[in-house]
Amino acid sequence: MPLISTRGEIMPASPIRRLVPLANRAIDRGLKVYRLNIGQPDLPTPPEAFEALRNIDRKVLEYSPSEGLYSLREKLCGYYHRFNIDVDVADIIITSGGSEAVLFAFMACLDPGDEIIMPEPAYANYMAFAISAGAKIITIPSSIETGFALPPIEEFEKLITPRTKGILICNPNNPTGYLYSMKEMLQIRDLVKKHDLFLFSDEVYREFCYTGAPYISAFHLPGIEEQVVLIDSVSKRYNECGIRIGALITKNEALRRNVMKFCQARLSPPLLGQIVAEASIDASQEYMLQTYTEYLERRNFLVDGINRIPGCYSPIPMGAFYTVAKLPVDDADKFCQWCLTDFSFEGATIFMAPASGFYTTPGKGKDEVRMAYVLCKEDLAQALRILEAALKAYPGRTE
Repeated sequence: MPLISTRGEIMPASPIRRLVPLANRAIDRGLKVYRLNIGQPDLPTPPEAFEALRNIDRKVLEYSPSEGLYSLREKLCGYYHRFNIDVDVADIIITSGGSEAVLFAFMACLDPGDEIIMPEPAYANYMAFAISAGAKIITIPSSIETGFALPPIEEFEKLITPRTKGILICNPNNPTGYLYSMKEMLQIRDLVKKHDLFLFSDEVYREFCYTGAPYISAFHLPGIEEQVVLIDSVSKRYNECGIRIGALITKNEALRRNVMKFCQARLSPPLLGQIVAEASIDASQEYMLQTYTEYLERRNFLVDGINRIPGCYSPIPMGAFYTVAKLPVDDADKFCQWCLTDFSFEGATIFMAPASGFYTTPGKGKDEVRMAYVLCKEDLAQALRILEAALKAYPGRTE
């Protein structure tokens, strides 16, 4: 029997999806499962998207250009300009979701053995993409006690080696909902400039910032324009995860040439997805505001509800639609699994993502979970009731 790859063996399972078989079995047993584990919005996709899909006038669904449709990239330029992000059509490469943008950024920037530094907890798939590229992610833990603020910049400095090629941030953050301040972003800028690094900035959730402070993009930072690699996706802001359209944006021409080789190897991003994405950019301000307001209300409802449950704590996330909560349990991995295999309340249970999967530091996140507030408030209310009942019944409760 031939041996399978070491790369595949060390690839981490998704903390967001690996308990799906248990959730499916719970459904087979007749339980209703409230899914707080995954950022799959339940809000409607813009009507403009469906209108474009219904009215496709092509006779052939052909390959698109490897870098994506010109008309979509041109329209995205106008979208970014609304946020004072000054980019040209040539700076934008369309990808099959934000995930492919991260993977291609790593493949184009990093050699095997190169290192990226990032704060944790962090989106778990970053680690998977780094492994795919043969690179190594070095993490610096942030703390729930500080609301997951950026760790001291001196801690980043200590980890820089000759193999360090970049800093990776997600702003607003998945999984914590933290929103980096201008002061923190300038500290990152100074470090990137001093050590001649790339700044990989995942800004998928820019539409969902819940503070009075302005949204700070990596492209707003002067002096490192050609070192920035911005990651984007239409999945979350237009509630269309299934069309798999993202973007990699950089002013670094040499890097774009490298990225294009990987784009050409996979031929082209999805044609139908691009048509839908292009139409979605015309979504009305009323649609965008309703989506924003709904998430803001859900955030307030969920976080307030978590903090009312004895022994639980969640900081208030300032962006995205996730929160990391600390629970009075011995092991959140076991607790999340137990909720799906051994517990029910009024014919239902909850599905959460254990936060340990968003850390690489051993022992971190052991009593934390990530929850996505992508359910309506009525469903969130029931999920909170189930969580409180589960914590009372769980044999590994610690308080």
